[in-house]
Amino acid sequence: MAIYQGPIIDAHHHLWDLSLQRHHWLAPSGHGDGLAPLRRNFLVDDYLEQARCANIVATVHAEANWDPGDRTGETEWLDSLERPDGIAARYVAFAALASPDIETTLEGLASHSRVTGIREILSWHPDPAKTRTADAEMMKSADWLKGLAAMQRRDLSFDLLISPWQLADTLRLALDHPHMRFIVNHCGSPMDRDADGIARWRDGLRALAKADNVTLKISDPVAYDPQWTVESLAEIVRHCIDCFGPGRCMFASDYPVSSLHISFAEWLAVFSKIVNDLSDSEKHSVFYDCAQEVYRVPVRD
Repeated sequence: MAIYQGPIIDAHHHLWDLSLQRHHWLAPSGHGDGLAPLRRNFLVDDYLEQARCANIVATVHAEANWDPGDRTGETEWLDSLERPDGIAARYVAFAALASPDIETTLEGLASHSRVTGIREILSWHPDPAKTRTADAEMMKSADWLKGLAAMQRRDLSFDLLISPWQLADTLRLALDHPHMRFIVNHCGSPMDRDADGIARWRDGLRALAKADNVTLKISDPVAYDPQWTVESLAEIVRHCIDCFGPGRCMFASDYPVSSLHISFAEWLAVFSKIVNDLSDSEKHSVFYDCAQEVYRVPVRD
C-alpha cells in the first residue's frame, strides 16, 4: 500500500501530561476500562514517535478537555513545551461560549499568538448514552450566540464536535455567520451505524456542504467503527470528500484518542489508499492546503 509522501499538516491531535491533574475525564474512577490505554502521558516525543512514518511539517493541537476552571492553563502549558518547529504550530483552545465572562476568557486566549480557534463540545444525541451535552438547543441560545459573536470579533475559527442530529442546526449557524470559519470534527461523527443513522449522516453532511465557510476534518472515523475494514472506512471518507471536495477537507490523526482502534501508521496508510485516485493537487489540498489556510499555519520556506 503506497503511503502519501508529500507534506502533511496534521489538523487535529492532542497532548497531555497527567501529572498536572488537569484531565479529569481520564481519571480511573471516571470511566470504564475502555480508556485505559489513554491513561498515560502523551507528549511531544510520543507524537513524533508515532508520526515518524509521515512527512509531518506542522500540526494543530486541539483542546483535550483540560480542567475548564483553568481557562488559559492548557495554552500556557503548550507554550512552555520544547518541540520541533511546526509541532503544535497552532492551537484550538476551549472556551464555554455561554459563560458570562466569555469576553475575558477569549481576550486571555487570543493574547497567545498560536491560538487560532476555539472548540466547545456540543455533541447531542437523543440516546443519553451517546450524548455529550444535555442541551440540544445550545447553538440557538442567545447567550451562546453572544459568545460566538465575541469570537468573530477576534477572527477566531470555531471547531464543532457534533452529532448527525445537529447537522441542520450547524448549517443554519454557518449561513447566519458567513464570515466565520467553521470546522466540523471527525467526519461529522457518523455514530449511528444502522441504515437510518447512516442516511441521516449522509444527507445532513451533503446539505451542510452548501455552506462554503464550513470545512471538514476527516479524522478518527474508527471511533464509530472500531471493527473497521478498509472498505468500511472508505465509505465514510469518500462521502466526506464527495460532499465537501478536496479543497474543504483536511486529514487529521486525532492521536492519541484514535489509537484506541488504529495506529497512526495504519490510518495514514488506509487514508492514502482511499484517496489514491485524487490528483496530486487534490491530495496536496487534503493533506496540507486546507488546514494551512483555515488555521493560518505558517508556511515554511
